[in-house]
Amino acid sequence: MAYGSYNGYGWRPYVSVGQRRAQARTEMNALRTKGVDVQPVVIDGRKIAKTFWGEAWCDHLESFSDYANRLPRGRTYVRNGSVCHLEIKQGEILAKVSGSDLYNIHIQIKTLPPKKWKDIKTRCAGQVGSLLELLQGKLSGHVMQVVTNRNEGLFPLPGEISLDCDCPDWAVMCKHVAAVLYGVGARLDQQPELLFKLRGVDHEELIAADAEAAVSAATSRGKSKRLAGDDLSDVFGIDLETSDDAKTTKKPRKKAAKGVATNSRPVKTPGKAVAKTAAKVSAKTSAKTAAKKTSAKAAGKMAEATEPGAKKVTVKKAVKKAAQPTAAAKKRAVAPR
Repeated sequence: MAYGSYNGYGWRPYVSVGQRRAQARTEMNALRTKGVDVQPVVIDGRKIAKTFWGEAWCDHLESFSDYANRLPRGRTYVRNGSVCHLEIKQGEILAKVSGSDLYNIHIQIKTLPPKKWKDIKTRCAGQVGSLLELLQGKLSGHVMQVVTNRNEGLFPLPGEISLDCDCPDWAVMCKHVAAVLYGVGARLDQQPELLFKLRGVDHEELIAADAEAAVSAATSRGKSKRLAGDDLSDVFGIDLETSDDAKTTKKPRKKAAKGVATNSRPVKTPGKAVAKTAAKVSAKTSAKTAAKKTSAKAAGKMAEATEPGAKKVTVKKAVKKAAQPTAAAKKRAVAPR
């Protein structure tokens, strides 16, 4: 901690809360104009942390005597909005706290050792329902005990935490640092995944380990290493079509003839009006065809009766001649009855 002499007593003059807030707003606005993403800690009411992860963080820090005696100094600061900025990164916390001046706080926290993280995943395997339940803190009693264990859980030990503030207070944990540590608890209320980011681990691995445990349990029920459809449905929560159902519902597609398109559209059944019109057209066509056949037949007979030396009679003329009445027919028509 930095130390200086002010007014001959070693302390800066008292600055009221209203003055501190006004000064902090001015400096934060100046940072925003420079493009800094300012993230203040806002406490609604007297309670600093309200969710599982926020409360677990504060309870963990207060469980150590060195911290329990010094943390209360920062409660007032975090409640009255003095933590103007708090950013959580992997292995470190950066903050700005408004006091007699605007102080910069840098807290370093060691990332979780790989072996410790592996042990946590192993002990939680098969008991974390979903990612949403994990972040909302809706966990079984066993999982809660694992992640909040004082020595083997997710939260850092005092020996893994390094504190630094540029205020003149000589204490390792000044009220500005204490306010930031409480501010982390309030921030975890809104973004619990930041705890995993701070410790350098991926919270989604807990869900992956849970799924692996479920698959392992399902395969261990039989000799085969393959999962049946029912087991897969239970593990992943989806309905899968079985092979028997596929046999009964799916019909083999007939092979199309060579050169015939298989993707032709189905022919629609004609309506009654269309069918009636088609029937009339078909009847007329049949009648015309029959008449042509009869005329052609008569013309053929006349052509056969013609003498060899006579001129050839065309079909058209033969038809015309056949249509004319004969002399005998004319006489019968003229003769009186």
